[in-house]
Amino acid sequence: MSEVVNIHQAKTQLSQLIQRVENGDEIVIARSGRPVARLVSCGNTISQRTPGSWRGKVVISEDFDDLPDELLEAFGVIGEE
Repeated sequence: MSEVVNIHQAKTQLSQLIQRVENGDEIVIARSGRPVARLVSCGNTISQRTPGSWRGKVVISEDFDDLPDELLEAFGVIGEE
C-alpha cells in the first residue's frame, strides 16, 4: 500500500518513512499534490561475507604472470632497444 506525503513532511519525517519502507510500505512523495518520487525498499542488498567460500572454485594457471611478447612490446618492456 502506498501513501502520498508532501516534500516538507518527507523531510521532517524521513527516518520514520524509511523505517516504514523497510517494513514493506511504499511512500510517494508529492510536490503541490503532484507525485514526483517514490520511496521503496531496495531489498536486502547487504549479505554477510563468508571467508573461504570460493576455496577450490578458482584455479590460477601456472603461467598467470607470464605476459605474451606482443603485450610486453606494446607496453615498451621489450623490443625497443
